[in-house]
Amino acid sequence: MLNFEFYNPTRILFGADTIAQITNHIPQDARVLMLYGGESARKNGTLTEIKEALGTREIHEFGGIEPNPSYETLIKAVELIREKKLDFLMAVGGGSVIDGTKFIAAAVNYEGDTWEILETRGAKITKALPFASVLTLPATGSEMNNGSVVTRKSTQAKLAFSSPHVFPQFSVLDPTKTYTLPKRQLANGVVDAFIHVMEQYMTYPVNAQVQDRFAEGLLQILIEIGPKVLEDSADYDTRANLMWTACMALNGLIGAGVPQDWSTHLIGHELTALYDIDHARTLAIVLPANLEVRRQEKREKLLQYAARVWQLTEGDEEHRIGTAIARTRDFFEQLGLPTRLADYQLNDTHIDTIIEQLKIHNLPQLGERKNVSLEVSRKILEASL
Repeated sequence: MLNFEFYNPTRILFGADTIAQITNHIPQDARVLMLYGGESARKNGTLTEIKEALGTREIHEFGGIEPNPSYETLIKAVELIREKKLDFLMAVGGGSVIDGTKFIAAAVNYEGDTWEILETRGAKITKALPFASVLTLPATGSEMNNGSVVTRKSTQAKLAFSSPHVFPQFSVLDPTKTYTLPKRQLANGVVDAFIHVMEQYMTYPVNAQVQDRFAEGLLQILIEIGPKVLEDSADYDTRANLMWTACMALNGLIGAGVPQDWSTHLIGHELTALYDIDHARTLAIVLPANLEVRRQEKREKLLQYAARVWQLTEGDEEHRIGTAIARTRDFFEQLGLPTRLADYQLNDTHIDTIIEQLKIHNLPQLGERKNVSLEVSRKILEASL
């Protein structure tokens, strides 16, 4: 029996030329800090558009937020905000910039060591600065959820937190802002969104028909448009569908009331922190192996996935499951994401280090049933070689 509460207060401004609407949703006397990653947002004119929309409001800038936002960099933004007494944040970029902004928003007025925000997974957050986002890279869904992942370089720790206080007040989703993205980033975005859906869908049946069908539809859309995203460098409809699908993949709706896994992500986080592999690429490595190692406990959902997403209804059940897993791997490879540790010059000698990091970060029991022990995580990594 389903039993859940769903809440998401983020307003979405979707479509071309929607940046101009920003002015209607921020207090006129706001003291704004614009946060971004590299210089692409400036070169393609996005920062200028935002400044024009903000009009006469006081504006400051903070750039250099990394693809995996580092605690060390984000703390510098926190110090700037405190010094200048800024009171509204505007994230301009993809999930990493938005994730970093969530941490900054929570850290500015946090009492105590700000790293506790990550160590306690956000449990001690009582308030945060208001913020919004202009999305330029569809992938993580951070523009419409209350989750964030931050890396501390000094300890190679990549931890996640969430809090109802760090939902964006609003997010601008303009598909034209994706036109200049490199193919690598677009491919990563497709796979990231795909595996976000899988983490919430590929568990065990609880008769959540709406969530199941919604998830399956999102997966089918990504399979259909993934190759097109890479072929059509400036196709509005394809980019718009990718942007909205990635947003829907992790805004909480398909996960409402259903068991969720997230073991692929948590193992993947360690690969990024240790070896600086793109987040989506770690997921492409781990997921197929995870499904293979745990195919018996996920049997019912794997058969459903095989039939509804890949239209595999012929042959015995084991064959259908194996084929569905193989097609998932092939899909990632087709988009240019390697799916083996060996593709990143990693071998069995690295597995002990990864397992030790899971242990250090208190992650000995992962998955929807909390039965992915360190030994099972090891088997998943071995199957990823």
